[in-house]
Amino acid sequence: MKAGRKAPFGRALLVAALAVALGAQAAVSEQEAAALGKTLTPFGAEPGGNKEGTIPAWTGGLKQAPAGWKPGRVDPFKDDKPLFSIDASNVDKYAEKLPAGQVALIKAYPGYRMDVYPTRRTCTFPEWFAARTRQNATFAKTSADGWKLEQAYGGGLAFPIPKTGYEVMWNYKTRYVGTARRQQISALVPEKGGGYVENKQWFYDWYPFSSPKVNSPGEVNAVESKQIYEVLTPPSRAGEVYLIHTFHDKPSDAWIYFPGQRRVRRAPTFAYDNPIAGFDNLYFVDQINMFIGAMDRYDFKLIGKKEIYVPYNSYKLIDKGQKYKDLLGADYIKRDAMRYELHRVWVVEATVKDDKRHSFARRVFYIDEDSWALLHVDMYDAKGNLWRVQEGSLWASPDIQACVTLEQQMYDLVARRYVLDNWTQEGEVIELEAPNRQNFNDSFFSADSIRRMGER
Repeated sequence: MKAGRKAPFGRALLVAALAVALGAQAAVSEQEAAALGKTLTPFGAEPGGNKEGTIPAWTGGLKQAPAGWKPGRVDPFKDDKPLFSIDASNVDKYAEKLPAGQVALIKAYPGYRMDVYPTRRTCTFPEWFAARTRQNATFAKTSADGWKLEQAYGGGLAFPIPKTGYEVMWNYKTRYVGTARRQQISALVPEKGGGYVENKQWFYDWYPFSSPKVNSPGEVNAVESKQIYEVLTPPSRAGEVYLIHTFHDKPSDAWIYFPGQRRVRRAPTFAYDNPIAGFDNLYFVDQINMFIGAMDRYDFKLIGKKEIYVPYNSYKLIDKGQKYKDLLGADYIKRDAMRYELHRVWVVEATVKDDKRHSFARRVFYIDEDSWALLHVDMYDAKGNLWRVQEGSLWASPDIQACVTLEQQMYDLVARRYVLDNWTQEGEVIELEAPNRQNFNDSFFSADSIRRMGER
């Protein structure tokens, strides 16, 4: 059945009944929850390694900061050497442990390879986050259709023992990455003839639901995150300021300050598959941070858990000793900067609902079991063809006891181009708990605030 056409009445009743049943199963029993911290890690992962020994046991993650630690300044694993590389000569041998998108990239671009390093399970969360996660295991629930978070404690994973694709996605959305962050980032658009366009920005993001003082989504008006992007370059866009509010129960809201007009305008279509300005129509709004915004346009099916080679411990990529011009190739990122490891990931397939539409008719998400970070997405068009491939970096930040995913890259297999977002290598600052976080509040993330930013 094509998107946009209503489902038959009988089928609609069946789908509704199934949705109600899934919603009712959201919280697990006390007996099941007792596994957390015992046969499961406090955050729902399998603590043991695999039988081949290629995935080690989880021993608590990287909790001690290495000497001189600052993001982009220290690589705790600088002495690690690749175990092997996957390229066009051997990709079929490893295809079972690769997302379809990585196989496609290897086959599409001569010289593209994946260097595989020893697996290091560095991810963890703070102890207070573990306590709230344990509470949520028997408490949290979604709406009957799965895409709204109706009940959960803040400052913890919503569903550490997930039963549905929606619950896995909610863990991605409720994972801890810091509460109030400030960083200087760049979005980069490499050009076919060489060179690149850089969109440099100050980026402020706030996650009010990450606070352990919050006892329900309603206490923060169902806000998932609030973000401000203050554009510095290119000169043609300098002074623009973007404000985005994302929610647990509805599509995003957004506002834009235009310096030429000296006024803020509401952006009524800043959601879903609307293209983002400055990316040559290669990047949609809900690809921000790998996936952002409401989940109402898709059915999310839990495929299960697999061992997959994914970007991990990406300290080489974020090294501030590098320059963008040295990292960007004609068709892909220079491969020496990338590190891949074998990890267990949750696989979730999202298919557009019969009565909805989206340019990506199907998406496949790969979410790390230890951090609940989204590390890879394959995106398909309406004909079932693989269209875009997106991968995110991941690196442990021991100062906040969490793994962070900022830098990401997206490849368009049809346009034969790629774009990068949230790159920090040349940025001045990465503050994962901003010193002025007490000022991160509803007033700061408001239309009046971005007007003042633009006019200063």
